[in-house]
Amino acid sequence: MPRATSRVTASNPPRRVGQLAAIVGLLAAVGVLVIFASAVVEDLGDLLLAFVSVFVVAFSGWFVLTRRGVRRLLGVPGVLFGLAGMIGFVGDHWLDLFVLIGLLALFGVAGRYAVRCERGTSHTVHTRRQKVQPARTGVLIINPNSGGGKAERFNLPEEARKRGVEPVELRRGEDLRGLATRALADGADVIGMAGGDGSQATVASVAMRHDVAHVCVPAGTRNHFALDLGLDRDDVVGALDAFIDGMERRIDLASVNDCLFVNNASLGVYAQVVQADAYRDAKLVTWRRMLPEMLGPNAGPIGIQFEGPEAELWSDAALVVVSNNPYQLKRLSGAGTRPRLDTGRLGILATRIRGARDLATLATLGTLGQSRRFRGLVEWSCPEFEVHGGASIAVGLDGEALLLNPPLRFVSLPGALRVRVPRKATGVSPAGAAVAMTRKDLGALVRIAAGKTGAPPTS
Repeated sequence: MPRATSRVTASNPPRRVGQLAAIVGLLAAVGVLVIFASAVVEDLGDLLLAFVSVFVVAFSGWFVLTRRGVRRLLGVPGVLFGLAGMIGFVGDHWLDLFVLIGLLALFGVAGRYAVRCERGTSHTVHTRRQKVQPARTGVLIINPNSGGGKAERFNLPEEARKRGVEPVELRRGEDLRGLATRALADGADVIGMAGGDGSQATVASVAMRHDVAHVCVPAGTRNHFALDLGLDRDDVVGALDAFIDGMERRIDLASVNDCLFVNNASLGVYAQVVQADAYRDAKLVTWRRMLPEMLGPNAGPIGIQFEGPEAELWSDAALVVVSNNPYQLKRLSGAGTRPRLDTGRLGILATRIRGARDLATLATLGTLGQSRRFRGLVEWSCPEFEVHGGASIAVGLDGEALLLNPPLRFVSLPGALRVRVPRKATGVSPAGAAVAMTRKDLGALVRIAAGKTGAPPTS
């Protein structure tokens, strides 16, 4: 079947409108810079007080989170004092903040539209997509308990039948992997999963092994995988159109010790908390109970070792996240999503926090958009990654709790999965579609506003 690069939109908006949008975006960017400059020149004292308040809240909050009993209460006055400073700053500058947020939103919308007008698309999908024939024997596995019962609210079984797709309900205690395998053995040529990210990973692993297309229906709670596929997470029923009017492309998967995942694997604090039996029903209570054990003054090391990007040995990381393709973490626009799912690389994020000062420094730098300057934070990408430890290591795999024996060998699996999305879906994640206030993106908008062609793609 012929392959062609797919565009996100079908029509090219007028170039003159694109020029106007670029001018609007640039004016909005100038407004943002003026507000920042004014705050620095006229309200430097208030601005410094706001950052000090953030530092105090994080510093004191460390004691609230990592101490028990009366000692936990010692941090409460500092938290209240810091919050009062932050609220006071917002109260004195609410109009400036309102205008700033509005200008940032205007910049994002106008900038994206300008780039779309220039290239006929908000962003070209980096992989090749192709129109495919409707599924002959499509099967949709439905987890009725995911997302607080989304399947029932959206009547997914009936909606699937309307599209000629056989719905199969996952009953409590039933083996999802076995259910998916039986569906393929019975002749399914496209298989979908209506559920959370952990369920998506399980069905995707079966689809990969049988080289069958996978359809993601965002019927879970957070649906991060659907977001990075460029699906509208609020249009649960619309995702079913991938079976009958879909575009197909190949994306990467990743594995750790032969366990596949679509999003990420977490080690350290988060992974240990999700191991607790009470976590599913009482998340906040479980965090409050376990944090003192893991990060308090008497806590021992988590017990994982690995080499950083410059062969530095890490043995005291509090959190390690290994993702299937790197997340966008450098700027606010599209943060926490992945620009691409086809780089053939893992994203690695590791941080060590040794006490209140470290947490407060990280929080303050994050407020400034400079969290990467924190000396205990490192981020890089690679095709393979290995973690060692002396005992079983807790892993949060797409939100599911596992215990794996070391060494943990993480591997990217380039182009492993055929995935289908509805033709009307953008196929682009928030990070992939974002236009940010970077030198590169601003330069592209200047060229579009000046009527010059060939603006480089935004990052």
